[in-house]
Amino acid sequence: MKNDKTMSEFEFQSVNKMIEKSFRDNWDRLALSNYQGVSLCYRDVARRIEKLHIAFEKCFLHKGDKVAICARNQVNWAVSYLATMTYGAVVVPILHEFKPGNIHYLVNHSEAKVLFVDDVIWEGLSPDEMPGVYAVVRINTFQLLYAKNDRIIEAREHMNEYFGKRHPNAFLPEDLCYYKDSPNELAMINYTSGTSGFSKGVMIPYRALCSNIQFAKHVLPELGNTSNVVSMLPTAHMYGMMFEFLFEMTIGMHVHFLTRVPSPKIIMQALQEVKPNIIIAVPLIIEKVYKSKIQKMIEKGSIKTMLRIPVLNDMVRKKIRTELVNAFGGNFVEVIMGGAAFNKEVEKFFWDIDFPYTVGYGMTECAPIIAYDHFNDKKLYSCGKAAYNMQIKIDSDDPQHIEGEILCKGPNTALGYYKNEEATASLFTEDGWMRTGDMGIIDKDGYLFIRGRSKCMILGPNGQNIYPEELETVINAVTYVVDSLVIEDNGGLTALIYPDYHQAELDGLSRTELEKNITALLPEINKEIPGYAQIRKIEFMPEDFERTPKRSIKRYLYQRNG
Repeated sequence: MKNDKTMSEFEFQSVNKMIEKSFRDNWDRLALSNYQGVSLCYRDVARRIEKLHIAFEKCFLHKGDKVAICARNQVNWAVSYLATMTYGAVVVPILHEFKPGNIHYLVNHSEAKVLFVDDVIWEGLSPDEMPGVYAVVRINTFQLLYAKNDRIIEAREHMNEYFGKRHPNAFLPEDLCYYKDSPNELAMINYTSGTSGFSKGVMIPYRALCSNIQFAKHVLPELGNTSNVVSMLPTAHMYGMMFEFLFEMTIGMHVHFLTRVPSPKIIMQALQEVKPNIIIAVPLIIEKVYKSKIQKMIEKGSIKTMLRIPVLNDMVRKKIRTELVNAFGGNFVEVIMGGAAFNKEVEKFFWDIDFPYTVGYGMTECAPIIAYDHFNDKKLYSCGKAAYNMQIKIDSDDPQHIEGEILCKGPNTALGYYKNEEATASLFTEDGWMRTGDMGIIDKDGYLFIRGRSKCMILGPNGQNIYPEELETVINAVTYVVDSLVIEDNGGLTALIYPDYHQAELDGLSRTELEKNITALLPEINKEIPGYAQIRKIEFMPEDFERTPKRSIKRYLYQRNG
């Protein structure tokens, strides 16, 4: 179905009541699975939620209190999230990869009273460092790891007894009665990073969750209660949480969580087995698949020759497309990418073979969607048009030709930042548009093209705007380059490069030879970028860059003075 509606009259629906209806309608259907592990039907999830609600009541957890969740993707992460929200408490998802000191800080800053946590994470934490927490719960078993008083211990020990008294005959769909939320009510606090100096707690209202769910239903009407999805992105991050879990719960889908580190090998194996109906990914995953499966194949002499002959070219591209579609499970509507820029060389290849992909645009502050278009309607290198319920404009005198900051407006926008009035005030313009911090243009047809982050922009020698992301796209196209970062360095530009040392070694190249070969390509790289943005030197990273939850590089860690 075409995503041809750029704005609509927003009609709020209670998110918790949507979940309640979905659970009733899909009582005996599969809801959540750990990949190659336990599976729960909707009735099983509802039962676990009900028991947690009873525990919350017995421990005097009030509506609006904060509940933090810090664990890997798994079925009980989803149960904990849904139990918190349908009770009327506020969810605080925390990325499990954060360091203990960061987790302590976020739990305290959010004023969480309950913390659901993995065993491994709990080993590095201390209740003394989180004085406001009343209970810490082991997420895989819901056993208590810490309790501030005996009442909490008693509630946990007698939870099954309390459940039996409340539902003496049976627990039935009609027993569900979830908290009814309102549009501007706070649903969750999502932190943009783990460190106190950079972390901002984005306050997501229920209207933003509702609008994102409506968007997904509108653009993907093919999905329903017989559909599957593989959840490979962190559920603590807004993109994965919304489109690999929460939306699916409102329409009765079956979510398969990858509980291990989602390497390309595990991801492709899961897609082959589950055969999902939609694939949500960040570009890095797709780019790794391209580099490991396709790039070397098309660089072979015989394939290169065939691609130059029109008739054979079409046959080869069609064959590659078919193999790629099958590799991704062969049963999906489209692959939707977001969270970071898509490598232009890789995107052009996917475009040329007519692979069913599309690139969207969003941010945590919009829970997350801002722009999107269906793969049948997309434009190359664009991230679509204003999403359903949303408006976009460019802060520029000539939005089609001169980039400006991307501004957006609609029900998806956040309430602001938790306990940070200054940052909240700077998030919005005087007339109510939300500042994204990203730079872009919009063409005559309404398609958005992102140029880069305004905060990352480097001023050239004669006042030119240099967007490092555009230079990094050229560098990342070089064979064996996994990722790169262009920084300002004593008046010039330096490219920090993390190469695939392991693959090079398998191909018979030593570390020294690999670095020498890539460095020798610097003149070729500079031919593809403007004169005022020439890369002066290359430095190699011994290990991968530190990354955010959505796998973007933490740029601020690598900036230099001068």
